[in-house]
Amino acid sequence: MKQVKVKAYARAGVDVDLGNVVKSGIQALVRSTHGPQVLGKIGGFGGLFRADFGKMKDPVLVASVDGVGTKLKVAFMVNKHDTVGQDLVNHCINDIAVVGAQPLFFLDYVAAASLEPPVFRQLLTGFAKACRAGSCALIGGETAQMPGMYQAGEYDVAGTIVGVVDRPKMLDGSKVRVGDVLIGLPSTGLHTNGYSLARKVLFETMGLKVNSRLPELKLPIGEELLRVHKNYQPLMASLPDGLLHAAAHITGGGLIDNLPRVLPKGTQANIRRDSWKVPALFQIIEAGGKVDPLEMYQVFNMGIGMVLIVDKKRQAETVKLTRGKVIGEIVEGDQTVTII
Repeated sequence: MKQVKVKAYARAGVDVDLGNVVKSGIQALVRSTHGPQVLGKIGGFGGLFRADFGKMKDPVLVASVDGVGTKLKVAFMVNKHDTVGQDLVNHCINDIAVVGAQPLFFLDYVAAASLEPPVFRQLLTGFAKACRAGSCALIGGETAQMPGMYQAGEYDVAGTIVGVVDRPKMLDGSKVRVGDVLIGLPSTGLHTNGYSLARKVLFETMGLKVNSRLPELKLPIGEELLRVHKNYQPLMASLPDGLLHAAAHITGGGLIDNLPRVLPKGTQANIRRDSWKVPALFQIIEAGGKVDPLEMYQVFNMGIGMVLIVDKKRQAETVKLTRGKVIGEIVEGDQTVTII
């Protein structure tokens, strides 16, 4: 029997042939996100997107890049990877939705010590699913084998999104006024922030396992932590023109650090913590880790994944359209957030 010679690069930890095999099986997944705007073939040096801005008067491109943080550690523990793929896309879409943008295309970056085809396919399945749901084309990416940089069985992911907004409709916070109200849209869990603290409390301090069940939660703790980060852009895009004065995606920094990013000078946001029921998972983390209540609002979304700022006269209309909750108001102040 002829012995197959292992290539030098593969002996060094980078199997180019395996990489080609893995990537060759993803064409159908990627193509499922494409519309007529996507040109060229998969696997080229760059993704091609023929933009059509329709009736926009002054189209402005909006770009963002992000990751999913140490939520990946939970994915490794549970050995489930499609949901973090969805998380990455949805997080990026939300980050540009807050300026009123609609997504155009997305690119991913996956790096690992060595490629594991089943894991890679789960990730791509998640990317593609979220891109289809978000009307966003997956037009390219990078898969890097980097032995010595990552622990066996682990990887990192990042994503870049590009969208567009018509400048007259752009949300930049300039319309926010004293007297406006804050409408909170519910999150689907921790989304993609606060996982370093959550993991320390749940798995180290409390000694839980990913399959542990708590009476307050519907799913095992691992599955609760892997709930998919919600995409709010379709709902926001469906709202009447001019309704939104501003919007804030509640990510790292929680309500305390994210809302000031859209507050004009001379204003502040007062949030009433009793205006919504904080989901059980956050309460478990707070009690289990003896975390200061105020710090919780600076680390986690506390059950509010997106905040919309609207004129008080349109409060009832907004609540009806979004099924959100009025959680506070804009008052005079110094561009800070007060939890009361």
